Amino acid sequence: MKNKKLNSLYKFVLLFTAFFLFSAFKADNPVITIFMIGDSTMANKSLEGGNPERGWGHVLSGFFTEDIRVDNHAMNGRSSKSFIDEGRWDKVISQVKKGDYVFIQFGHNDEKADEKRHTDPGTTFDANLRRFVTETRAKGGIPVLFNSIVRRNFGTADAAVVASAISQDDVRKGVDKNATPAVQEGDKLIDTHGAYLDSPRNVAKELNVPFIDMNKLTHDLVEDLGPEASKKLFMWVPANKVPAMPKGREDNTHLNVYGARTIAGLTVDAIAKEVPALAPYIRHYDYVVAQDGSGDFFTVQEAINAVPDFRKNIRTTILIRKGVYKEKVVVPESKINVSLIGQDGAVISYDDYASKKNVFGENMGTSGSSSCYIYAPDFYVENITFQNTSGPVGQAVACFVSADRAYFKNCRFLGFQDTLYTYGKGCRQYYEDCYVEGTVDFIFGWSTAVFNRCHIHSVGNGYVTAPATDKGQKYGYVFYDCQLTAAEGVDRVYLSRPWRPYGQTVYIRCDMGGHILPEGWNNWGSKEKEKTVYYAEYQSRGAGANPQARVAFSHQLQSLEKYDMEAILAGADGWNPIKNGNALVEIKR
Repeated sequence: MKNKKLNSLYKFVLLFTAFFLFSAFKADNPVITIFMIGDSTMANKSLEGGNPERGWGHVLSGFFTEDIRVDNHAMNGRSSKSFIDEGRWDKVISQVKKGDYVFIQFGHNDEKADEKRHTDPGTTFDANLRRFVTETRAKGGIPVLFNSIVRRNFGTADAAVVASAISQDDVRKGVDKNATPAVQEGDKLIDTHGAYLDSPRNVAKELNVPFIDMNKLTHDLVEDLGPEASKKLFMWVPANKVPAMPKGREDNTHLNVYGARTIAGLTVDAIAKEVPALAPYIRHYDYVVAQDGSGDFFTVQEAINAVPDFRKNIRTTILIRKGVYKEKVVVPESKINVSLIGQDGAVISYDDYASKKNVFGENMGTSGSSSCYIYAPDFYVENITFQNTSGPVGQAVACFVSADRAYFKNCRFLGFQDTLYTYGKGCRQYYEDCYVEGTVDFIFGWSTAVFNRCHIHSVGNGYVTAPATDKGQKYGYVFYDCQLTAAEGVDRVYLSRPWRPYGQTVYIRCDMGGHILPEGWNNWGSKEKEKTVYYAEYQSRGAGANPQARVAFSHQLQSLEKYDMEAILAGADGWNPIKNGNALVEIKR
């Protein structure tokens, strides 16, 4: 009977959790859509076989807040003519609504002699661009014109072209770049686009449309890097390195991940100047993690590993785009000053638990069960869900925090027993507007931790906290203005029991549901611990607030003289996340 109840509870919690994973933090519908139309240099790419090619439009979404949705319709091999003739433009314009943007970039394939794609600058090319602009405006949209990115086409000072550009179509047809006689490259970029660069500029001026000179942006970047270093932007892939292209590739037109991210970063800065209404939505992150290929990495751990060790006096910012990242993440002590920012629905999840066997047949143990481990000081996390999906199988940690000055904002911690492990002795942790759920001891450990305006949800009968506060430590857990709720049928929950003899937990102005037992506190079966623990409340309210019925060894505070939030977290270095947010602590030399 007990197992049936647990299984039913588990199913309910999974449904409840799934709802919150994908509805928490922000509204579902973005405010503005940016539609993108163009060719392969802008297009989204296949990820099959580890393909490292990206269009700059593929990665653009990682530079905007979630108020902006990027809908990229750019397609390999298309010109302004073929994009219209194939009905692609009709599909886009049918979706444009008032206030949306249409980013327009053609030219590479309009230059081709192929009659299905060829247009002429000054006449047919300009006419197609005008059509995109006028039809966008007719729908209440805002057109923005771009010219083509540069080809990596280095030549000599007298403008002799000595490096040929190879198209993606040519690559697919098996054209061997190496069959061309080798020629020494010069240090000047030689233009290959001619008047096709002028048409977007001219139409933009004629129709008063914002214009982004992508050719100049990329020309300056590539030429400054020079013939050799500029290869790191393009699809120069050695043989036998990438399954998608075993023979390798030398492509001076198309971008790799690094090139696309670099150029998109330059582009959004230009957009901010030419289209000021979009500037408030633009963000720059050092790294982006995304499962759809729009970032630098596919996994959170790859991004953490890329952070320089002991990068002092500056933060490394990492955006985690929407998705469930099933991986065990470890943030080692050397990866200091990292900010991990999640988009709506960004989840770090795993399913280990204490009695699960490791590769040697040993129990993993509580510490070994965590989905995420944070050891690095000054770690800031926002809008991330940490989840352990193993279910009600005993100890199963979602997040293990052994870091000093760790700051969690608007995060979620989902599990059953032992959800959030505040492991670090002598460490300070600050949780603001977070959600923590579990059954037994689901907030536990040694650290000093402040929970400000958090939602603490019991999904089973048990104990909210199990502090292991060391003797002589001034503070353990302090909850300010938190809400304590429970799942249906949960009605026997204690505020705390002491994992170690000197455990401390204090609740200040918290709203407690009726699931909290009248006695409130538990001694973990030890009368001796009643003499050493410190359990207290200040102005508790709600159905679970019952000061007259609380156990005798607990306290009802009459003032908050010793419980100033900033003083609790200050320590010896004056850390103040309430005032300074995720700013770096001062480095004392």
